[in-house]
Amino acid sequence: MENFRLILIVSLAAVLLLIYHAWVHDFGQVVKGLGITPSESQTSSTGAHTPQVPAVPTASVTGPLSSPSAGAQVGVHAGQVITVETDVLRAEISLRSGSISSAWLLDYPVSPKDQSDHVRLLKPELPNFFIAESGLISIGTSADMLPGYDAVFSSESQHFRLGPDQAVLPVNLTWTNDAGVKVRKSLLFKRGSYLIETIQEVVNATDQPLMAREYAQLQRTEYQDPNASRFVSTYTGGVYYSPADKYKKVPFTNFRDSKDEQGQKFYGQVTDGWIAMIQHYFLAAWIPPRGVEESFYTNVLDGNRYVIGQFSPAVTVAPGTSHIFPNQLFLGPKLPDALDKIAQGLGLTVDYGWLTVIAQPIHWLLDQIYTVVGNWGWSIIVLTILIKLAFYKLSETSYKSMANMRQLTPRMAALRDRYGDDKERLNQAMMELYKTEKINPLGGCLPILVQIPVFIALYWVLLESVELRQAPFILWINNLSAPDPYYVLPLIMGISMFVQSKLNPAPPDPMQAKVMMSLPFVFTVFFAFFPSGLVLYWTVNNILSIAQQWHITRNFEKAIAKRKR
Repeated sequence: MENFRLILIVSLAAVLLLIYHAWVHDFGQVVKGLGITPSESQTSSTGAHTPQVPAVPTASVTGPLSSPSAGAQVGVHAGQVITVETDVLRAEISLRSGSISSAWLLDYPVSPKDQSDHVRLLKPELPNFFIAESGLISIGTSADMLPGYDAVFSSESQHFRLGPDQAVLPVNLTWTNDAGVKVRKSLLFKRGSYLIETIQEVVNATDQPLMAREYAQLQRTEYQDPNASRFVSTYTGGVYYSPADKYKKVPFTNFRDSKDEQGQKFYGQVTDGWIAMIQHYFLAAWIPPRGVEESFYTNVLDGNRYVIGQFSPAVTVAPGTSHIFPNQLFLGPKLPDALDKIAQGLGLTVDYGWLTVIAQPIHWLLDQIYTVVGNWGWSIIVLTILIKLAFYKLSETSYKSMANMRQLTPRMAALRDRYGDDKERLNQAMMELYKTEKINPLGGCLPILVQIPVFIALYWVLLESVELRQAPFILWINNLSAPDPYYVLPLIMGISMFVQSKLNPAPPDPMQAKVMMSLPFVFTVFFAFFPSGLVLYWTVNNILSIAQQWHITRNFEKAIAKRKR
């Protein structure tokens, strides 16, 4: 029993260490070129006919399907891009294939020191290659009747900018061939929105029916962030959502765990789902139209380009008619309220881990506090106070138990001296002492165990909330998502942890006592690399715990002294 408290604290330290690596993923390879396309169908292992992703050609395209690989990259560097700018987004669209090759988030600077250098979510070259592609696939006798990866679209302008009186900014691209097929690709940008409405319209002016599907995919390399902390890792990779599977991660290592030697994997037909690539704070996601059965897939190109995509059912466009393929592309920050309004489950990309059910209410409460106080640092402090109040009774039970144990420390030391190395008799005597004094030796530990899930959930909330990214607090702390540059907060946290350890009963074993005394130093070094927002929470929590424990212990000891008189 006497070792339980030490085991608990060491376990808590291990939990904090594990939190760091909860979303760790392998990084770092090289890229060249762009995308892939889906194909028609293949018989699955169950005998059913299911769509699949074909092999990606590495040289010239000879089959009915084309691959947006090196050709689109050449188009970008040849200057065949148009630029689009709204109040929150700046994008570059490659006229070769009509895919979005670059995207900057204008409300999110890379560093608070330079507000003009914006986060670049999409990028068509190394490092951090990341693009959003869409296109059409010719099927059967319709082969080569639709634009491939190297098809060049035309645009009415090279630059598009959302005017001060505009709510919507349309960007239209067109492609035609000599046979009489026209494709119109329209992208609709909206004021204040990171959601882009896309439409691909096929006009069949030939005398033959045309069979086609639409595909949309995201392709990227592993993410390399030169400003990332070596001690805080978050998940970067693919995710998808379906009503049946709910929210599923597809780590880059799983992209290689494929069904064939080409690195392709098929995830089945999904209605009312979506696919995405996420990283810390930001994501790109394709959201297909509701009620349409899409096929989800992943692929690995050249061993270092990871693709997650979707393609629609085949559609026959009769001669003299047209067909529209609608879609939506989200490029922006992981703001849960906004994401939940776009599609079911999209808010889950704000990855709180296995304690989402606790973390989401905590984030909601933190957001509500911010609307009142207007500062994320003070919001964290107020939230910490509210959590301490919610657990006041549990903490009171714990501190009273510790006060009782402190009262018994001299008698327990006497028992240890009396029985020496006879562990069996010592344990019997200590259990008898607990029984006589009506003390539960676990009473100080169990309330702490109950609170640990809340602490972990709060950790994830503070780590994942893009609202706290580069948020200033006071004085020198101008970025709650970065470590304290002068290590003042970690030092205060270490001192508070040391004071708190002095209020607790000393372990009877000298070795345990030394371990307990070393923990404040270890945690101070550990927390020096934490984001300031997390250290702020832990420091305030420690200070409140000290005040609460001192108050409860003082009243308890007064009551004991009064009874003795």
